[in-house]
Amino acid sequence: MKQAIIIRNDLKMGKGKIASQCAHASVAAFLKSRKYNRDKWVKKGMKKIVLKISSEKNLIKLYKKGKEEKIPCEVITDAGLTQIEPGTITALGMGPDKDEKIDKIIKNLKLL
Repeated sequence: MKQAIIIRNDLKMGKGKIASQCAHASVAAFLKSRKYNRDKWVKKGMKKIVLKISSEKNLIKLYKKGKEEKIPCEVITDAGLTQIEPGTITALGMGPDKDEKIDKIIKNLKLL
């Protein structure tokens, strides 16, 4: 069981902003997960991976692939209070779910 967090690196967000968007994506996807998967993931140490993606378009494609595979996913849109314009899509949370299901979708992404 793992969770993937995908961050847009074309936005050039600061470290603190990236950390906060990662947290939003992690919690939002977790809350969409089935209770069984949440419990199993927590019990096994809450494994996650943080990756980068080059654009909003590519992030949305990834989101759609996740939904097709029935992986709990959540797109994060920024409120625009600090570095980013309101409504900007910044991140994607995916899972927790089986490693194989998530790996199938994220296999071509690089670590943040």
